[in-house]
Amino acid sequence: MPTLEATGQCMDQRRWLKVGILVALFALCCGRDLKVKHKDGLAIYNHTLSTTLVEYASAVYMSDLTELFSWTCQRCDDLTKGFEVIELVVDVQHCLQGFVGVAKDLNAIVIAFRGTQERSIQNWVEDLYWKQLDLNYPGMPDAMVHHGFYFAYHNTTIRPCVVNAVKRAKQLYGDIDIMVTGHSMGGAMAAFCGLDLTVNHEAGNVKVVTFGQPRIGNAAFVSYYSKLVPDTIRVTNEHDIVAHLPPFYSHFAQKTYHHFPREVWIYQAGYGSLIYTVEKVCDGSGEDPDCSRSVVGNSISDHLEYYGVKLGALGSDACRIVMDSRLAAYSTQDQAGNLILSRNPSSSVVNMKSEPSAPINSL
Repeated sequence: MPTLEATGQCMDQRRWLKVGILVALFALCCGRDLKVKHKDGLAIYNHTLSTTLVEYASAVYMSDLTELFSWTCQRCDDLTKGFEVIELVVDVQHCLQGFVGVAKDLNAIVIAFRGTQERSIQNWVEDLYWKQLDLNYPGMPDAMVHHGFYFAYHNTTIRPCVVNAVKRAKQLYGDIDIMVTGHSMGGAMAAFCGLDLTVNHEAGNVKVVTFGQPRIGNAAFVSYYSKLVPDTIRVTNEHDIVAHLPPFYSHFAQKTYHHFPREVWIYQAGYGSLIYTVEKVCDGSGEDPDCSRSVVGNSISDHLEYYGVKLGALGSDACRIVMDSRLAAYSTQDQAGNLILSRNPSSSVVNMKSEPSAPINSL
C-alpha cells in the first residue's frame, strides 16, 4: 500500500506535468509570429503584422487632424513610427474618417478607416440587431449587403479620396502591397475598400485585416468576397458583442448575415493561476462554431481593446474636428464642410511644437 509521502510525490509530479503542458501551450499560442500553413486559399495569420495594423486602426480615431496628418499624435508611435500620411479625409456629414499613407517598414500602402463615432456606442450596437439585408451588391448575383455599410464607403467623400491617394502612391512607389484596416464600422469599410480596389481598380496585392468587425453581407456575398480578396484576416476578441452582429441564424444560413473568413479569435485560457492568451486561427467557413461563435457576444469592453491597444475616440465629443490653421496649404473643403488633407510623400509638414491646434468644427 503506498505511503502518504509517495502519494504526495505523485500528486506533485502530476501538478508539475500540468504546468509544463500549459507553459508549452503558452509558448505555442503567444509567439511573436504565429502562422498557420496556407491551405484552401485562406490567408496566413501573422501576429506581428496584426499587432502593427491595430495601431493604425487606433490612430485613425484621433480628432486632432494636425497631429494625425503629421503623424505626431499620442497613438502615432511604437510599431507605426515613421509612417507618412499622404491623404486624410473627413466626411463631416456622416462622421467618417480615413487616411492613406506609406509604411516603408512594411513596404506597403496602409489605408485605415475610423469606426463608429456615435455618442452612445450602446445605441449603435442595439441598432445592429435590426439591420436588414436590403441591397444587392453590384455585379454579384444573389449577393446582398446592408445599404448603411455599403453607403459609408461607396457613397461618401471617402471612396474617391482613398482611390485617388492609392493611385498617387503607386505612381511614386510602384506596385507595392496595399494593407487595409479598420475597427468596428471601420472594419466593414475596410472590407468594402479591399473588394473595391481588387474588382474595380485591378489591385492584385490587397490584404485586409479588421478588428471587431460586424457581419456585412449574406452567404452569397461572402462566397464572392472570399474568392476575390482571399488575403483577409478578421480578428475577434473574447466576447466582443459587435463581432456577433447582425445576428447569424444557422437554420437560415443562406438568407442571413454571414461572416467571411479568416477569423482569428483571441481569448484567455489557463489553469488555476496560470492564465495566458490564445490566438486561435479558425476554419474557412467564416462561422467556425469553435471560435467566437462558441461564446456569447455580450461585451462592449472587449470590443474597445485589441492586443492591449485602445480603440475608439478619446473624448465624448467623438465627431469634433481640431486642426491647426497652418494646414490650410494642404487642405480643401467642399460645400458640405468635408475636409481633404493631401500631400506628396516625404514633403515637410508643419512643426507641431510651436502652438496647439484649435477646434474648427463640432457635430
